[in-house]
Amino acid sequence: MAGAGVGAGKKIAAVTGGWVVFEDEAGQTLRPPRVTSGGRRGRSPVVRVRGGGSGRVSIAGLACYRPGQVTRWFYRLREHRGRGEPMGFGWTEYRDLVVAAHRRLGRPLVLVWDNLGTHRCAQMLAFIAANSRWLTVIRLPSYSPELNPVEGVWSLLKRGEIANRVLVDVDHLTGLVRRGMGRVGRCPDLLEGCLAGTGLTLTPPHDQPADLAH
Repeated sequence: MAGAGVGAGKKIAAVTGGWVVFEDEAGQTLRPPRVTSGGRRGRSPVVRVRGGGSGRVSIAGLACYRPGQVTRWFYRLREHRGRGEPMGFGWTEYRDLVVAAHRRLGRPLVLVWDNLGTHRCAQMLAFIAANSRWLTVIRLPSYSPELNPVEGVWSLLKRGEIANRVLVDVDHLTGLVRRGMGRVGRCPDLLEGCLAGTGLTLTPPHDQPADLAH
């Protein structure tokens, strides 16, 4: 079933024994993000990049938290190579990502995501209702990216693998994105740090479901 929004200072009860799962999506074009770099004194470092191109990679990610368990990361990529292709994920792709995470984690999920139209379409709402036994959805308040730890993952990617890079084509960009997402998946501490950056905490009260508190 669909849940209420998350308010500052309000605790959200998670499903007993389940995982709290944050979802978000991002996109990256062939023009890389610029970050601070070093160079010889008096000579500004210059990174030459492509002047155009319609290539793009979209990413949807799930950061999964459960007290006493290693934090997990799941993601899905979509490449855009030209005009006429969908620029975002369809509801079935979000559904398949959530289902895959549920199968891998083996427990109920409390899914926390924003009010993107695809998250609220009739098909998605029907899917959520049909799977309420293991899926509970909490909607983040509007304009509150600071409450979503997945935003921190995108920052890690843009300050890491793809920062200041000369991107040749979509395949090159996809390879760098996969490398960055793999790094996040292998380093649970990075995901824990992203959660800490939101100011949210995940604590299991005695004999009670885990609470997410701000």
